[in-house]
Amino acid sequence: MSVNLAQPAIRKTALLLELIKFSHTIFALPFAFMGAILAARGVPAPPILLWIVLAMVGARSGAMAMNRLADQEIDARNPRTRERALPKGLVRRGEVILLMLGSFALFLFAAARLNPLCLKLAPVAMAVLILYSYTKRFTFLSHLILGLALAMAPLGAWIAVTGEVAAAPVVLGLAVLFWVAGFDILYAMADIDFDRVTGLYSIPARFGVATGMAISRTLHALTLFLLLLLIFLLGLRSFYLTGVLLASGLLVYEHLLLIRYGLKRLDAAFFTANGLLSITLFCFTLLDVLLL
Repeated sequence: MSVNLAQPAIRKTALLLELIKFSHTIFALPFAFMGAILAARGVPAPPILLWIVLAMVGARSGAMAMNRLADQEIDARNPRTRERALPKGLVRRGEVILLMLGSFALFLFAAARLNPLCLKLAPVAMAVLILYSYTKRFTFLSHLILGLALAMAPLGAWIAVTGEVAAAPVVLGLAVLFWVAGFDILYAMADIDFDRVTGLYSIPARFGVATGMAISRTLHALTLFLLLLLIFLLGLRSFYLTGVLLASGLLVYEHLLLIRYGLKRLDAAFFTANGLLSITLFCFTLLDVLLL
């Protein structure tokens, strides 16, 4: 009997986790860990890592819930997104609001447990996360705002460890900003026709596919330049450089897939290449810090 009673709650939880694409936390969390280990020049104390993880999960989950709430009507009209749980009525709007409020509360609590500067900056981070959900209504630069939202992960983790801002995490944050903006431009190509019809803004909708891909390549080139710049700022060595070279290969692979196969291979380019990139770069950064 208890198992039967638990099944609806399990299904609802699974729907909510899918709604906020919880698995996509993998894009930002490795960069947060990078910021933390570079700040500590090693592995930070377990309590700090725990609060960083909880802050990341809370911030990202709250932001995604906010995005789904803001885009509910748009998602219902878009053939690509109309099967999402909220437009289909599989979850109620009130449930998503509670998820958003609970997630942001977790973020604020975790920030308070880290240090005073983290708590002071937490409302600024929340403002950026909430703002992003509305930017595609008025600017094609929405990709950069999304990049800024994820760029706060390594910068915030650095502050969590050190209690202060420095040049190196800003450079890493900018690398993340351009990386995210670059792949979000590619992802927006799936909605280019819908965006034009409904008056939503994106770089592909504004400038076309060819220009969008060129801008994406430029942003990813800037990402690699900034990642290489960290070698000089932090004295990183061969393992880190290997990670950057592998990340370069993954970005090239991502763009070649789209050039050769078009949007048919978008999921492989977006999820596989970018998920591997963040994990690979973190792992090789960790090896560089611990072994050299």
